[in-house]
Amino acid sequence: MTDIRSGRRAPVGARRRVSPEARRSGIGLAMALPPVVLLALFVGVPVVLAIGFSLGHTGGLNSTIASIGLNTREATSWWGTAQAYVDVFTDPRFTRDLGVTIGVTVVSTLIVLALALGIALNLRLRGGRLASVFAGLAVVPLFIPVVIASWAILTFYSGDGFVRTVFALVGLTGPTWGYTTVAVVIGSVWTSLPFATLMAISGVQSIPDAMIEAAKDAGASSFSIVTRILVPLSAIPLVIAATFTAIGVLGSFTVPYFTGPNAPSMLGVDISKYFQAFNHPQQAIVMAVVVFVLASGIAFFYVWANFRSAKKEGRV
Repeated sequence: MTDIRSGRRAPVGARRRVSPEARRSGIGLAMALPPVVLLALFVGVPVVLAIGFSLGHTGGLNSTIASIGLNTREATSWWGTAQAYVDVFTDPRFTRDLGVTIGVTVVSTLIVLALALGIALNLRLRGGRLASVFAGLAVVPLFIPVVIASWAILTFYSGDGFVRTVFALVGLTGPTWGYTTVAVVIGSVWTSLPFATLMAISGVQSIPDAMIEAAKDAGASSFSIVTRILVPLSAIPLVIAATFTAIGVLGSFTVPYFTGPNAPSMLGVDISKYFQAFNHPQQAIVMAVVVFVLASGIAFFYVWANFRSAKKEGRV
């Protein structure tokens, strides 16, 4: 091999010099590889095995659970079988609970967004001590364990709880929301509000004051400022808050388990019942796959929001 610049022949065993960019890339890859490997081993492999088991692949690492579980469907072709999915989707209990899960997720997400956005707008436009108190109270559930909050909500709205007691003192009959879907919505809003509030406040507070002052000088009303400036410019943080809230409520277990009824119940509770109480692990995994697909559809908006944010900042 000949060196073009000097015209001399380079030694046969000479090593190529590694550029600083390639060295930095190698170091970055080596630092990122351990968490990626751990994620693949402890998350990726179990997910693949679970999906394969839902399609009837009962051999290998799935052989033990297949031999213990009841009504396990085995694969009839190379890709598997969809009979387990047919069994689940033809069960009226599943379709009922799926509708309840989607309904609770939608209602809880809308309420959380409305409350978080209202607190953020109040803090941005009016300010003051009262607005700061509201913002602080909205973050309080972040420091209370979900189990404690769920039990408190249940006892607060139960038949002999605080609400009915206060109504009884004035001769009225108060509502009983313990062990109802309403209690599940209340608990979901309670646990999801802190993160959404922080995201909404950060998005609204990042808008320059000059834009708001210019709109006021042009004669814009407060409603116009909110609908045409504050909300559109903070759309990305709001979308992120909505996606995290929806995914959290969709896969929740503690809140519906403590505060919700036995039937209809959310899919998080159904998965636990089918896996433990009914000994139908394959059907439970089918439900988990359904929740995963729904969560992936919601996560699309999160990816879109991040892409829009990166594109806006010139990183894409």
